[in-house]
Amino acid sequence: MVGSLRLYSDLAYLWPLVSPPEDYAEEAAHWRGAIRARLGEGRHRILELGVGGGHNLSHLTSDFEATGVDLSPEMLEHSRRLNPDVEHHVGDMRTVRLGKVFDAVLMHDAVAYMLTEDDLRAALATARAHLRPGGLLLVAPDLVAESFEEGRVLRWDIPPPSVPGAPEVRVEERLTDPDPADTTIESWITYKINDECGRRVEKDLHVTGLFPLATWVSLMEEAGFETEVLPLPGDGDGCGEHLFSGVLCRRWQDRGRSDSLDARLDWKHTIDHRGAEEYR
Repeated sequence: MVGSLRLYSDLAYLWPLVSPPEDYAEEAAHWRGAIRARLGEGRHRILELGVGGGHNLSHLTSDFEATGVDLSPEMLEHSRRLNPDVEHHVGDMRTVRLGKVFDAVLMHDAVAYMLTEDDLRAALATARAHLRPGGLLLVAPDLVAESFEEGRVLRWDIPPPSVPGAPEVRVEERLTDPDPADTTIESWITYKINDECGRRVEKDLHVTGLFPLATWVSLMEEAGFETEVLPLPGDGDGCGEHLFSGVLCRRWQDRGRSDSLDARLDWKHTIDHRGAEEYR
């Protein structure tokens, strides 16, 4: 069962029920505002890495020209139905290369599945590879280390089904950190489902990354982004409260660096020994 991620495979049909698109309207307004604040008016080209079911993106497509990438074909099917005018691709945010350049790259809570700092570096390199000079990166992990609470139980607020015959679902999630020395935590999720087949209980496990605020900022700056932390409304339980906003430094892209490991390590060495400020 380790890392089962059933919500993105055989249980993906539950996604619109347990996390309906309308629940994202308030948060999406913050994303829209952050894009406008940095890039100004206009129908900017945006790329969402880890688009999932496309629920956050659905509130942005009327304003921006959007492309979405996700690892889960089942989740992309949800997004395609919800966002028919969006170009979709199956891909890993650490490695995907579309051969296109965007004005902004978005990474919502799917970035939580980056389990190590090297995973995050790879995802940030992907963002950088798809951005024009001066482009914007927005990243919103569900949790940061400062807001994690061992053993916290989250009960998802799911309204009763509005369509006759639709499944009734109750979800409980328990967060735990079996090894505080590493950078991962576990989310044990229980789904209580009542549908035409009767009542049943399904179990799921999601292993996600957990990093301090300072690590997020440091890695984004290491990747060439001038970074600030913006507030999000969150869910009232410590989740979804931070939006990392990074503008791609023009001098970084002008250097023509590749995304190879050697280049990244060389860049980090330069920052460590001369100070990052010189390269902004």
